[in-house]
Amino acid sequence: MLTSKQRAYLRGLANSYDTILIVGKGGLTDTIYKQASDALKARELIKGKVLETCEYTSRGAADIIAQQVGADVVQVIGYKFILYKPNPDEPKIKLPKANKK
Repeated sequence: MLTSKQRAYLRGLANSYDTILIVGKGGLTDTIYKQASDALKARELIKGKVLETCEYTSRGAADIIAQQVGADVVQVIGYKFILYKPNPDEPKIKLPKANKK
């Protein structure tokens, strides 16, 4: 589970990222899940988009994809979403520490 500070950090990083995952009228298929999983393993942070022709909302698609690949939804704005999943073998992104109470 990400803290708000960690989400803000990841949103800032994702600003410069290109959209690499596009969900169209074909909907959510095994191919989409595989692309998301492979991209998250390589990059840890990806930006996706849901086209208007898709039956899912961007929030719905992001939640389903995140659940299927074991990722966290960082942000959903309009038709775009950001997903994050740390790579346990070769971490590329160092998150700020969570504040403990």
